[in-house]
Amino acid sequence: MKRLPIMMIVGVSLLAVGCGTPSSGSLGPAPTTTAGASSPASPPASGTASAAASPTGQRPTATPAPAREIGVQAWFSRNGKLFVTQRSVPVTTGVGGGALDQLLTGPSAAENAAGLRSQIPAGTTLRGLRISAGIATADLSSSFESAASPSAMPLRIAQVVYTLTQFPTVTGVRFAIDGQGKTVVGGVPVQSPQTRAMYGGYLPAITVQSPVIGAQVGNPVTVSGTADVFEATVSVRILNSAGHEIARTFTNASCGTGCRGVYSVAIPYSVPRTQPGTIVVFESSAKDGQPVNVQQIPVTLAP
Repeated sequence: MKRLPIMMIVGVSLLAVGCGTPSSGSLGPAPTTTAGASSPASPPASGTASAAASPTGQRPTATPAPAREIGVQAWFSRNGKLFVTQRSVPVTTGVGGGALDQLLTGPSAAENAAGLRSQIPAGTTLRGLRISAGIATADLSSSFESAASPSAMPLRIAQVVYTLTQFPTVTGVRFAIDGQGKTVVGGVPVQSPQTRAMYGGYLPAITVQSPVIGAQVGNPVTVSGTADVFEATVSVRILNSAGHEIARTFTNASCGTGCRGVYSVAIPYSVPRTQPGTIVVFESSAKDGQPVNVQQIPVTLAP
């Protein structure tokens, strides 16, 4: 029987949950698959074994193929605003659920140290996820509604909405709690599908998609994200382990001063050895030139 190419199989699987290029308003490129390259001497794929017998007369056991993963976004919060980071999940037809599971797990230790938080209570679990006609219905455990205040609940909902709508065929999100569809969650009306536009006010003036907190970066490092800043001007500094500035540049987002655009800039730097560092992305105040809307991303700087 003729085999389909691997990439075709992966593409069909991801389409089942709407994975592809991000919808309007999402941050950066779509989640992408990653896998280690196989050499001609690579072992057979999972479920297969070499036809040649071993010296003992027994056939070798099947060797699993390297796991394929996809990078997805998980949206947490920092200083009362949404903050995007990335996770890797296995390439399956349930990649949307995998992204939401990563969100519910919460920030990593490095992210927590950098100020990231989740408004979603610890212990909240995903009971099910259904996607139909562009609308995802997330069935969450009852703890999702616990300890909710009128000010915190919208940001909690926004984390789920932004995480699920990174996939282009998901345009809105409905909520269920313990299997029961909800029209109000924690005092917030959710009778209609919840969209990114409804929670756009929780985006900071500058988001940073790359690099992510805790990443090891090389020279030059590419810094990218979205911004809605004065005259679309985004400034970037690199600080070494002593906190000294070792590089600075600026770039223009594709839109600004009232509209959100994307930006990306490569910045060369020099360090004598691998060391902790910080990528600082900010807007220079139109009033006095001081940094405002600052985002700090702790990283490891490689020479």
